[in-house]
Amino acid sequence: MDINDIDTPSVLIDLDKVDANLRAAQDYGDAHGLTLRPHVKTHKLPRFARLQQELGAVGITAQKLGEAEAMADGGIEDIFLPYNILGHAKLERLYALHKRTALSVTADNAPTIAGYAARFTDPSRPLSVLVECDTGAGRCGVQTASEAVELAKSIDAAPGLTFAGLMSYPPQGKTQHVQKWLVEAMTALTAADLRPERISIGGTPDLMRAAEIPAANEYRPGTYIYGDRMQVAWGHGALDRCALTVLATVVSRPTPDRAILDSGSKALAADLCGAAGHGHIVAYPEAVVTALSEEHAIVDLSACPERPEIGERLQIIPNHCCVVTNLFDHVYLMRKSEVEEKARITSRGDIR
Repeated sequence: MDINDIDTPSVLIDLDKVDANLRAAQDYGDAHGLTLRPHVKTHKLPRFARLQQELGAVGITAQKLGEAEAMADGGIEDIFLPYNILGHAKLERLYALHKRTALSVTADNAPTIAGYAARFTDPSRPLSVLVECDTGAGRCGVQTASEAVELAKSIDAAPGLTFAGLMSYPPQGKTQHVQKWLVEAMTALTAADLRPERISIGGTPDLMRAAEIPAANEYRPGTYIYGDRMQVAWGHGALDRCALTVLATVVSRPTPDRAILDSGSKALAADLCGAAGHGHIVAYPEAVVTALSEEHAIVDLSACPERPEIGERLQIIPNHCCVVTNLFDHVYLMRKSEVEEKARITSRGDIR
């Protein structure tokens, strides 16, 4: 099977680019003594999670229980869930997952810790819990070092829990601020006899600046495996290193300056980024995907010296590849123009 046998719209993954992206990140981590724990929300493929570990990653990160369960089913044995997990149903699933994997989670509030402590009571197999810290990104996380200490004490006091360290999703480009925040928290925790062994941060845009935060010893990149226009706009990678494209067909040319593709918001997602439009058409870089309906992409061809014809098939680098992954049941893993595997996306749409 080759690219000409693939119906559209479909997702293509360039395996050579995947290999190069993974190796570059792992080489950086190794050179700076930084453990990688990649985020699988970008690819949702146990095959790639295993490859990341074979290259040197200590384990993987999964944002939701559904992703973690799918990865455990795929043979992954070390999983981090950086999410406040609340409610009876989720805690039961977490407990079942804990019985078959090395599992760690986060918390940034007392009720979450109380829920963990009530369900996990065996001191011989405690649940590892990291305190999430807001180091400036304005997401989840405790706001001060003293709050981190108080939560760490609560974790340490629970027989079935163990305090495993700190976790943060830092703001882009503010490495000095993040370093200062983490050092302050580490100092306060050490003074309370709760020295954090694991300091986990993440985010692909600043991956190649991670060494500027020496307090951290673990990094959780996600999008780096594929790359997309958003990451390129933020300064990570280049368009020719983007491994994921959406294959689409020109289905209409209503005017000389306009083309319509069979890949709307249900294929490309609707995320915007620092570059114009909703995707980069590889063969026609001057074209602009100006708008998306559910099933159509509207393309402005006015700046193109050459223009596609009806029936022509185009590859599009999306703005945000993680969302695109969640829109398809399968992706086609490619070597050049040949299909190596039609891979099923695990946990697609499982956001619980």
